[in-house]
Parts: sequence; C-alpha cells; structure tokens
Amino acid sequence: MRLDKFLKLSRLIKRRTVAKDVSDQGRVWINGRDAKASSTVKLGDELSIQFGQKKVTVKVEALTESTRKDDAAGMYTLVKEEPFQKDDV
Repeated sequence: MRLDKFLKLSRLIKRRTVAKDVSDQGRVWINGRDAKASSTVKLGDELSIQFGQKKVTVKVEALTESTRKDDAAGMYTLVKEEPFQKDDV
C-alpha cells in the first residue's frame, strides 16, 4: 500500500494530499529511511512521522483498502512519542 494512502486510512493524517506533502518534505521515515508518498508500506514496518515539535513512531499492524473510523486505530500500534530534535534523523 502507498504511504500516503496508509497515513490517510489509518487517520494518522487527515487528508491524503497533506500526507503526500508531509512525505515529500522529508518528515516521514519507514524503518529509519526517508520515505516519499509513493513508498510501499508493509506489515511490520515502523513509521516515524514528524508533527511539528514531536516525532511519533508507529508499527504497521494491518493493511486494508478501506476502513471505518472505529477500526482505523487498529491499523497501527504506537511505539513511542517523543520531542523531535533536528539531529534525530
């Protein structure tokens, strides 16, 4: 599944266009590597996303083509949430 689509379906980011922009700005990493919007997300991958001054790391638990709001949180598990420092990358 494409990264931007996963971020939108899991509701980590509200809109797919915003997910694309965030990814293309270099604020998303898959397993520690820079990721673009078209990068492929697989089960078990760890995604790190920079939201302003914090960095959220989640583990991909499910990939579904469509999801309801109640089920979206089941697509990932929160691994950690920490303040973002520029040298973290």
